[in-house]
Order: sequence, then C-alpha cells, then structure tokens
Amino acid sequence: MAAPVAEKLTYPSARRSDQVDTFHDDVVPDPYNWLHNPDSEETKAFVDAQNAISEPFLKTELRDKFRQRLGELFNFPKHGCPGKDDQGRYFHSFNPGLANQSTIYWREKLEDEPKVLLDPNTWSEDGTVALAGYGVSKDGRYVAYLVSASGSDWRTIKVLDMTTGQDLEDELKFVKFSSLSFTHDSKGFFYNRYNPPKDCTDPGTETEINEHQKLYYHRIGTPQSEDVLCFETPDHPTWHLGAQVTTDGKYILVTPSDGCDPVNRLFVAPVPANIDGLLPNLRKIVDNFDAKYAYIGNRGDEFLFESNLDAPNNKVFKADLSASEVKWETLIAEADSVLEDVDLINEKFLIATYLEDVKSVVKVMDRETGKHLHTLDIPVGSVGSVRGRHDDPELFLSVTTFTSPTTIYRTMLTTADAPLEVFYNTEIANYNSEDIAAKQAGFIAPDRVELNGENPVLLYGYGGFNISLSPYFSASRALFAKHLGGIFAIANLRGGGEYGERWHKAGSLANKQNVFDDFCAAAEYLIKEKYTNPSKLAIMGGSNGGLLVGACANQRPDLFQAVIAQVGVMDMLRFHKFTIGHAWRTDFGDPEKPEEYKWVRAYSPLHHIKRHEKHQYPAILVATADHDDRVVPLHSLKYIAELQATLGADPKQTNPLLARIEVKAGHGAGKPTSKMLDEVADTYGFLGRTMQLTWRD
Repeated sequence: MAAPVAEKLTYPSARRSDQVDTFHDDVVPDPYNWLHNPDSEETKAFVDAQNAISEPFLKTELRDKFRQRLGELFNFPKHGCPGKDDQGRYFHSFNPGLANQSTIYWREKLEDEPKVLLDPNTWSEDGTVALAGYGVSKDGRYVAYLVSASGSDWRTIKVLDMTTGQDLEDELKFVKFSSLSFTHDSKGFFYNRYNPPKDCTDPGTETEINEHQKLYYHRIGTPQSEDVLCFETPDHPTWHLGAQVTTDGKYILVTPSDGCDPVNRLFVAPVPANIDGLLPNLRKIVDNFDAKYAYIGNRGDEFLFESNLDAPNNKVFKADLSASEVKWETLIAEADSVLEDVDLINEKFLIATYLEDVKSVVKVMDRETGKHLHTLDIPVGSVGSVRGRHDDPELFLSVTTFTSPTTIYRTMLTTADAPLEVFYNTEIANYNSEDIAAKQAGFIAPDRVELNGENPVLLYGYGGFNISLSPYFSASRALFAKHLGGIFAIANLRGGGEYGERWHKAGSLANKQNVFDDFCAAAEYLIKEKYTNPSKLAIMGGSNGGLLVGACANQRPDLFQAVIAQVGVMDMLRFHKFTIGHAWRTDFGDPEKPEEYKWVRAYSPLHHIKRHEKHQYPAILVATADHDDRVVPLHSLKYIAELQATLGADPKQTNPLLARIEVKAGHGAGKPTSKMLDEVADTYGFLGRTMQLTWRD
C-alpha cells in the first residue's frame, strides 16, 4: 500500500454547479462545467488558487538541486540532421545548449561556415514564440515558415526572401495542422487553413471545435485575401486535407483523412499552369478509408507508396496512376517487424526504417525489385531522422539511445553497402554514460541495482494512436538514475505502434481497457521482481498517457505512490466537443453512439473518482497549460477540482492532490528550454517529496 505524505493540505473551494447532462439515458452531473470557459474570471481565479498551493509545495531543496544539475547536463550542443534543397544547399537546426529555441542555419557546402536563416530566439523576449516548420522554394529564393505562439497549435505562415534576408509582407493566419508544399515554378505554395474562430482574442485559449479545413494556394507577394481555394469537403467537416506536390512537380496528391487512424483517401491531379480555382482533373484513386497510402516518390506515372492495405506491419506498393484501373503491385512485402518509414535516395535505393523489438533497423532496398541489399550498421536505439533526396546519393541519419544523445551519420549511397561515417557526435561535459545502464528495452537505471524491493521507480506509458515509445536519450532520466537512485521504466502497451496495427487495435475502441491492464501488469511485474514496492512506485504519462495514468489511479490506487498526469484527456464523455478532439474518436470511440459511449464511460478518469475504505489515492500532480488547444485545459481543471472535492476532506487522504498550470504554454511543442527545464525540475521535485527521495552526489 502507498505510504502517506505527512503533511495534509487544505484545498481551495471551487463552486459546484447543479449542471446535469443526459447521455443516452445516462444522467451525469457536470458540476465544474463553468471551467469550460478559459477566459472567465472564475476560471482564472481557480487557476490562480491551484498554483498558489502547488508552487510552495514544489519548492524544495531537492527540486532546486535537480534544476541546477539539469541545466548543467542539458547544456550541450544539439545539432539537427542536415537536409538539402533543390539548389544543393544544406539546412539544419542547432542549439548551443540552453537557448530557448533552436536556430535554423544554412550553407552552400558542408565545409562552409553556417549562416543564420531563422532565429526564433529573436521573435520574443521569453522564448515562447517558436518555429513550427518551414519549406524552401525550388529556385531557392523563398522560405515559407510557420510560427507558433505560446505553444498553440495555431500557426502563422511568413515568407523570407533569401536574396535579401528580409521577410516579405505575406502573412497567412488561421493555419493549423497544415501541409506546406511549393509548386515547382516557385511562385507559391499549397497550405491548409480553417475559418477564423468565433472568439479568438488570444489564439490557443479558445475551445471551439476545429472543422472545415480547406486547401488553399498562396501566391508569393499577395495578401491572404487573394489566396485560391483549391479543395474542400463541405459534406465532411471533420476531414483533414493533406497535400503534397510530387518530387517532379507535375502532380499534387491530396490525402483526406478523418481521425487519427493510419488510413487516408488518395486523390491526384496535375498541377495547373495557372492555379485560379478548385483543382481541375482531380482523380480519386482511392475513395475510402480502408488503408494508408503514404507517398514515397514517382517516376512519371509510376508511383511508390507505403501502405498498410492487407499488411498491418506495412509494405511498399508501386502503381501506375494513369491506368484506367489502378493495380497495386507489392514491391516490398510485409515483414515481421513494423515498417515505419521509407525514403527514396539517388533514384536507386529505398531506405526502409523498421521497428524491430522496439529498436530501429535500417535496410537498403533496391528501388526496382524491392530486394534487401544491405543493413546499415547503427547502434541499438532509435532513428530520429533520415534526410536525403530522391535524385542525390548523399544521406544523413540521426540515431539516439537511452544512454547517448544524438549521433548523426553520413554516407554517399552510390552503392548499397557504402559505409556510414560519423558526421556529428554529441558530447556532454561531466556526463559518464557508464553511470547509467539500459538494462533492457525500456529500462534506464543506475549501473548497479539491488533487487531488494526498495528502488524508486518511475513507470512511463502512452498506449495509443499507433505511437511507439522507442529509446532516446533524456537528461532528466539520467539524473533520476544517478542522483536519486531511480529506475525509469517504459511500458510498451497495446494501443501503441510498437508491433503494428494489430497491436494498435488491441488497445483502442472497445479494447481500451487492455491498455490500463497492461500498465498495471507492468507495475505488478516491477513489484514481483523486487525492483520496487508500491510506496516507491510512481507513474507518469502525457496526453493520451495522461488519460492512462488517470484511469489507473482510479482503478488501482493501492498500486502507486505518485502519479504525474500531464495534459491528459480526462473527460471522456465530452472530449470530441473541443478543438481537434473529434479526431480521437478513431481511437476512443464516439460518445454520441450509445454502444461506444459505454466504452468511454467505463473508464473516463473524471467520472470514476471515489473514496476507498482501505486506502487513499496516490499523490497526484496534474499538469496543464493555458494555451493547450490540443487537449484543452478544462480536462485537467475539472479533474483536479473533482479530486480535491471528493478526496480532499477524507482523513485518509494525506497524499497531495495538486495542479501545475503553466501560462503561455501549450501541449508541449515549441516550449522554450527554460520552461521545459522548470517543468521537469518541478516534476522530479514532486516525486522527491512524495516518495521521500534523497539526493546523492
């Protein structure tokens, strides 16, 4: 049973309304529905009151030591994997260590001194304005780039003229989840946008549902009001419209999707010489959501696609899209491991990146026959990026492991077995990877671990949306092992993508409870094998992982000492009613349908908080942010309000129930380094205090 924390907190009082909603004859109170309005004075007062009790609790000597050491360890150069444009110039990101945002550099040749292209650190004083992507025109003159403020999913597209180094007046707003693809005449690009939100005084704080995304073409040097509508689906308001100009510039591929499942439709049209309206001659090659079709490359009308059609682990098709009846010919057959990505290099080779037992394996395949020619020699870990061109032999790829940060490799792939050379090796001052051991897939621990049941363990999970948790270096995990004697364990759960689409489906929709069962089974394994005990076991997850740990805290409060629930989906009865939540129905189910409502009602974290006779809840830290317009903060706010109201007065509940609510931050992407380090330090400070950990040098 989890050990109590000696100090019992007094929680702020929050108004409980008499709001009651009926779902398919199920009457459900919603006493904190007023927290749906992020801009109300009552909501702001609630946020202030929560931070007023959590901030003092988190300020400990251990937290400060962790923050100082984290700043030292994280202060190492971070070099992005280089890529080349059509002019043969190199582009890469770089952060010298603790800059709030990485800067984009470019150079004509590898041996040249890099020049600054885009430096987001100059866009705001506090580092909360970030670069969210960019594209370079074929003639190399223009760079269209996406800007995000305060962590919001909303983007503004701006255009830089590389000949002058100055931004043009072009500014495109209301962009979200957008493609960005230049036409080969370099006159403009395709992108996506939504209609302006009804209430958008501070973009990122609104909760209005995102519908009716449209595909537009923007001509360089013209106002957004003159952009050309090229494609829309008014009868399907929730569809997302991916778009990509082919590498030869002749076609545009439009790939509608509906939700987060790895499936899409496939439409193709010739790129018009003059784009002045809806795409003419658009052909619907695949007009259903039966499978995924991800473009790899084409030679004339012969296209290559990665697909999961009748292949849960993915395969590669080739097809003549000009044929009256398109026939799909398998080029690379499905394997036992999961094919995650395919890149066409030098028109001769396909670089196929597989996930094999949760580690990356990179194979060189023949472009014509699909035959396996060579396997690249890389460390056991994860491939972060593969960067190369369809018409060039130069290839870069980055690899990270549990105990080592990114190494970038380079080769000239003129032959399949061309050797990899280290292009950039990250070095960290005062860090010895031998102090940390990756015991097995998913374990980061001190070099010596006694199986005495007394080790602090932080168990991390996600389990959803076909997303894989594979090895990568984390400075905070290394510090947890070295200075707190902790073991960081990763649970690869059903619902993720580690073992293909069957694995994903086994943890979604009606099978979602499998994810929670898997996670609790992982916790029980750690206890049974004497790694730890419930008083030393914490769990952490973010987004869908926040839902995971919230559900597990409800179902097995006896199993954990502490819970870190970051930006979690907690109100499963209403998740589809806010921003992009409707897209998650493919993983969770649709609450508007009676049978699927039963699925989400059965585990919704907000609706299963209750007192237990024999034990208290674990210590809980709920983390969210005011500009999170992916998983809107009302999920976390209602959850912490219900926790405190239901459990706060229980004499047994001495473990704290707290919320850390960040301002000028979102779901996580683009967060400045300073904010990220503060959040991590607060997290481990919370664990230190609630698990009674001690710092060791």
